[in-house]
Amino acid sequence: MKKIILLATLVCLTAVVFPQKKNDKKEQTPLAKLSLNGLSFRSVGPSLTAGRIADIAVNTKNPKIYYVAVASGGVWSTENRGNTYKPIFDDQGSYSIG
Repeated sequence: MKKIILLATLVCLTAVVFPQKKNDKKEQTPLAKLSLNGLSFRSVGPSLTAGRIADIAVNTKNPKIYYVAVASGGVWSTENRGNTYKPIFDDQGSYSIG
């Protein structure tokens, strides 16, 4: 028991006599050093509330052109590999039975 008390006393005295150096320089983590200033939010295509893609059709002769069908309704086309989309059936009426 005396050895444990003596050891604890020595550890406490060592901490008082030899305190750790304060580092005034704040080290940045790699994530903090990363600059995201050049990025901005942009629209990336047909994203409605549901946001689910039902089908995709790609033009085999020109892969820059493809069509995307959205599960919540609507078909969208792109001619620039998905940078911008245009709705295909926005001007069409709905079909009802009865």
